[in-house]
Amino acid sequence: MEKTKLSLYQYYREMLKNYIKDKSELTLYSAQQFSKEMIEKDMSPEEMVSLHLSVLKELIKDLPQEVIDSYDLLLEIMIGYGLAHREHLSLRDRQRQLDSELTVAARMQKSLLPSKPITVDELDFGIVSVPAGKMSGDYYHYMEDDNGNIGVAVADVIGKGVPAAMSMSMIKYAMDSLPEQRLQPAGLLENLNRVVERNIDSDMFITMVYGTYDPKLHHFYYSSAGHEPGFVYRASQNKFENMDTKGLVLGVSSKVNYKEYVLELNPGDFIVLLSDGVTESRIDGEFIERYQITQLIKKYIHLPAQAMVEQVYRELEKIQDFKLKDDFTLLILRRNV
Repeated sequence: MEKTKLSLYQYYREMLKNYIKDKSELTLYSAQQFSKEMIEKDMSPEEMVSLHLSVLKELIKDLPQEVIDSYDLLLEIMIGYGLAHREHLSLRDRQRQLDSELTVAARMQKSLLPSKPITVDELDFGIVSVPAGKMSGDYYHYMEDDNGNIGVAVADVIGKGVPAAMSMSMIKYAMDSLPEQRLQPAGLLENLNRVVERNIDSDMFITMVYGTYDPKLHHFYYSSAGHEPGFVYRASQNKFENMDTKGLVLGVSSKVNYKEYVLELNPGDFIVLLSDGVTESRIDGEFIERYQITQLIKKYIHLPAQAMVEQVYRELEKIQDFKLKDDFTLLILRRNV
């Protein structure tokens, strides 16, 4: 039967009386159960202090005045503690709700990314993209047209959290709305730039590199909007070269022309696109050097492209004690021998 305030008093009186008498473990267990009753009755800490003092006065007739006076101090402390504790619980509940909403948003964001594998026989493709938090400011894209041409992109929103993630979603839908220029790097970036400039805050910018591979000519055409320079690996020389990536970031000005570059890929050559979460990885507190990234990639060059990017990620994650400083995206597109 549910206890009223009076029955709580009687219950606590009997419990305290028994404990003073025999100090039994069973009574301590009853005290734990009583604390649950307090929560159900929404009793505050100061109410518990008052209850304890009232019962104590009844059980111990000659309770020293000094002990009684000490409860005034304890009561004031508990009033402050109770207010702070209730505020803490309220904040905790709001944080849990926010975390739950972010988890749902993160799942929705992940659903925006491509999932179907590239099926062009001439190519070996790998991608790993890991957010530093629940929401990612990195975006990657790949697609195959009816002629077997492959479009790939890596973008990075200069910002964090939900605003960056929302901007990433805008990029995806903007790219989907420009099908006629999807495989023309310079034209796509110019159109995308106008969309970004009109729709994001002036203090937010987006870097992006977009490229398309022609499997008939074995040419890789690409343009960059201020994005982290990638690499091209030359199998015949067993060395990496930096990709040219000049170009203004998206969203600064609506009138920007982007330069288009072209690379010829021979058997075994591959393209490496990445976000600054890769180049800003830290080794012993220092930013990783670009040559260290290429050395790490070369370490796993014998593996398929997907295994290669995953192994590179695992090593860099381990070096950083499994704590990413920024969103991490690494993409490799290799021409098969």
